[in-house]
Amino acid sequence: MSIRRTAGVTIGASDGPTEGEPGRGAEVSAGTARGNGPRRAGKPRSRFRRVLMVAALIVAVAVLAWLVLRDTSPVGHFDSAADKDRYLAAYDEAMREMPGPDRVLDVRTDYGIVRVYRYAGPPGTGDLEPFLLLPGTRSGAPVFAGNMPGLLAQRPVYALDLLGEPGMSVQDRPIENHADQARWLHEVLRALPEPGFHLLGLSIGGWTAANLAIHHPEKVASLILVEPVQTFAGLSAELVVRSLPASVSWFPKSWRDSFSSWTAGGAPVEDIAVARMIEAGMSAYTMKQPQPSLIDPQQLRALAVPVLVIIAGNSPMHDSAATARTARENLRYGTVHVYPGASHAINGEHPQRISADIAEFLAG
Repeated sequence: MSIRRTAGVTIGASDGPTEGEPGRGAEVSAGTARGNGPRRAGKPRSRFRRVLMVAALIVAVAVLAWLVLRDTSPVGHFDSAADKDRYLAAYDEAMREMPGPDRVLDVRTDYGIVRVYRYAGPPGTGDLEPFLLLPGTRSGAPVFAGNMPGLLAQRPVYALDLLGEPGMSVQDRPIENHADQARWLHEVLRALPEPGFHLLGLSIGGWTAANLAIHHPEKVASLILVEPVQTFAGLSAELVVRSLPASVSWFPKSWRDSFSSWTAGGAPVEDIAVARMIEAGMSAYTMKQPQPSLIDPQQLRALAVPVLVIIAGNSPMHDSAATARTARENLRYGTVHVYPGASHAINGEHPQRISADIAEFLAG
């Protein structure tokens, strides 16, 4: 094989013409170097077009599937009848750890029907302003089972399932903003006969209680905020990251159990009825409402009711020191306690201490 260079183009010839003949082999080689090769060079382009067509088809199918399967409901709902049955079984199991209510109420509001349980207090306390318990997200009234003995020793208690959350309350109108969140709860309080209530909110229930006092303080006698989120400090970055896989219903149950255990300081949760109810709510129910935003300090300073704040020293939800500092600096009538070593499951870890602090707060 001989090699020679012509006009800057390398030409290879093996059985080509002699030096005196015009080289057709040279023309082909040179043409290939310029990108004008034989017809075989078109095959990669054909394969590329086929790949593009397949990719476009996959995208079209994915878009069509999203359009067909996407959740267009404007209100919170169970994902299927089987999911609802599974959650209600877990809910009923957790409710068996609660005392028997003397009344079960379904209160109609503009946003849906709210399930409320009423428990009578000790003799002679019927005229006292009762507690109204607001649970954390994905849980429901049974999350307060461990707190009921200490609270019922003081006065009557109402407990409810948050509207738009898994539980026995049924949302039938969109909740679009924080004013809507306050309005449905205000309508519940207006439907109850007592003139005022001591709102005890846990986690997101604490934010819900404070949000009500900001928009509709008429029947709020005091606020008792236990590990409130988005109230005095924002959520921790680790919480946001860990909550993402736990919020996907079709991910393994073990991921949700792991998240719940993390919020409870590493305690095992698989054999806890309330934890099973929370896991079922995370996997079975789709919520459709705005995420709570951090309450503005000016709104905190405007609160005209006494506020008791109980914070977990080892809370994974927020910076405990910053939460306590903001509460102390901005509440006009605030009492702030930090429980060293406590996790976000503080109400189950320290029920007696919480009851004692509440009794002292109300006595003062």
